[in-house]
Amino acid sequence: MVKEIREAYNNSFTEEKYRTLLSELSSIAPLQFRVAETPVFIPKDFRDKLLSACESIVDVILRPDFKELTQRAIPAGLEVRHEDARPDCIAFDFGVCASADGTLEPQLIEMQAFPTLFAYQVFLADAFQKHFSLPEGYSSYLSGLNRETYLKALRELILQDHQPEEVILLEIFPHKQKTAIDFYCTEKYLGIQPVCVTELIKKGRQLFYIHNGKETLIKRIYNRLIFDELLQQEAWVREKAAILFEDLDVTWCPHPNWFYRISKFTLPFIQHPNIPTTYFVNTLQQIPEDLDNYVLKPLFSFAGQGVVIDVTRADIENIKDPENWILQRKVQYASVIQTPDEAAKTEIRIFYFWPKNAERPFPVNNLARLSKGKMIGVRYNKDKTWTGGSFAVFQS
Repeated sequence: MVKEIREAYNNSFTEEKYRTLLSELSSIAPLQFRVAETPVFIPKDFRDKLLSACESIVDVILRPDFKELTQRAIPAGLEVRHEDARPDCIAFDFGVCASADGTLEPQLIEMQAFPTLFAYQVFLADAFQKHFSLPEGYSSYLSGLNRETYLKALRELILQDHQPEEVILLEIFPHKQKTAIDFYCTEKYLGIQPVCVTELIKKGRQLFYIHNGKETLIKRIYNRLIFDELLQQEAWVREKAAILFEDLDVTWCPHPNWFYRISKFTLPFIQHPNIPTTYFVNTLQQIPEDLDNYVLKPLFSFAGQGVVIDVTRADIENIKDPENWILQRKVQYASVIQTPDEAAKTEIRIFYFWPKNAERPFPVNNLARLSKGKMIGVRYNKDKTWTGGSFAVFQS
């Protein structure tokens, strides 16, 4: 996105350096997803557009009636007790798109009050900085943070006042997840252990896990578990996980209910030039004539499952639970990343942290994904290079 920097990077790129990068990344764990050959270079004006859109959403989240507005977002049977007043973190996903006059602009794709690759992105940026020449005056960190202050903020967010052994990273079979490398990076930087929900031990209102061969009290949970994914698990896993819905003496980072409150469900309540117009399907007065400009999404799904890109009237009319679907104006990704063959599209995810004593959350870091297919995702980029997971560096 910055022509001179892009040309200099591409000209200095070698497959040997890329293979060395991948080898270093794999030293923690085998990579379960493709790593793109390049970062994304973001000029200051585009960074400011991204952050302006994020801040407008934060304003909506700060509304005094926000919890009331989003109560229906939490699926029946998946509400967890002792919800916090606010989420600890939020992730905002933007596509890089072309506006009507041809200038580049961000358009919100979705958002979640849920962790993402908070630790792995540090490891990834370190590796790129080591093996490739990145431009002066650009950083992957935001709000004036650097590597050290970002890790300090991450540590305070997740651990708060607890010792590392009193905090766990909770997932369903964490070592089998595609994002397991992030769990190991989290353990490397913070000292907390990834724990499967099936390994939890409940005594009264307290939870325990086995740490260094010893039963250890859990005081705080760094939650990486998508609760509606529990519904897809075998009965014995669901039975083990049922304790999470009981009255427990633990705190959450973030509390699971916020995953639903700040999500696709929130989009119809927000109006902003960089946020596509979105409707709950059950509130449509009439089906738009230009359906080719819209995408149909289920509210309660993960990783793009169930999304209908080429929408027809029949798709909408045949929905049995229209209150659980949104119709969102489609965004047109711009092919902006010049690569050795065809140009790539990109999506940027901005990380926000919300420390316990802060009035507002603030931006801290990011990830990026590159694609040459119809959508962002592995299945749309088979056998294509210069695609996959990456990060953006922003002009300071």
